[in-house]
Amino acid sequence: MADPTGPYETKSEYAYRELRRKILSGELAPGSGLNQFTLAKTIGISTTPLREALKRLKGEGLVELDAHRDARVTPLQAEEARDLLELRRALDPLAVALAAERRTDADVAAIREAAEGLRALPGNPDHEDLVAHRRFHAALYRASHNALLIDALDGLWDKADRYRRLALEVDRGDAARARTDREHRALVDLVVAGDAEGASAVMREHIDTSLGAQAAWRLGEDR
Repeated sequence: MADPTGPYETKSEYAYRELRRKILSGELAPGSGLNQFTLAKTIGISTTPLREALKRLKGEGLVELDAHRDARVTPLQAEEARDLLELRRALDPLAVALAAERRTDADVAAIREAAEGLRALPGNPDHEDLVAHRRFHAALYRASHNALLIDALDGLWDKADRYRRLALEVDRGDAARARTDREHRALVDLVVAGDAEGASAVMREHIDTSLGAQAAWRLGEDR
C-alpha cells in the first residue's frame, strides 16, 4: 500500500487528521465504538500511530479511552452542549463588537468573500456546507484582532459542529433558515459599518436561536 502521508506528515499526524475528520463529519457517530485494528487497516497505518492519534483526540474531548485501550467516539452530552452555548453567548458577541471597531479593509474583503453564496445549513449538511459556515464566522472572529479570543472560538467550533448535526436531524423549516440568512447579512453590514453595539446584539440573537441552542435544549429534554 502506498504511504498515505505527505512528505512532511508523520503517520500519527495523518491518523489524527483522518480520525478527526471522520468524527467531526459524523462518519464516526457519537458514542460509536472504535476497533483499533479495523481503523488502522482502513486508514492504511499500523496500530502504534493510531493509538498516538487517539490520545490526541482524547485530549480534545472527541474520543474516550479506557485502561484496556477500548475506544469510542465521545457521546453528545447535555452538559457540554449547555457549556458550549454559554461560552458562545459570551464570546461571539464580543468578537463581532471588536470586529466592528477594528476591522481593516482586508478583513472586510475576507468577510464579504466568505458571506458570498452562504446559506443556512441544510438538513443533511456535507463537509463543504460546514466548512463554508465556519469560514464565515472565522472571518468575523479574525477581524476582532484579539488572538486569544480567536483561538478560544476556533477551539469551540469543532465541538459545536457535532451538536449542530444533532439539531439538523429535525427540520428547522424555511422560516428559521431565512432568519439565519438575514442574521448573516446583518452581521456583515453592521461590522462593515462599524456598529459594534448592533453587531453584538444581532450575534447574541443568532446564538440564542442557533443549532447549538436547539441541541442543548433537545439533550436537556432527553435527559
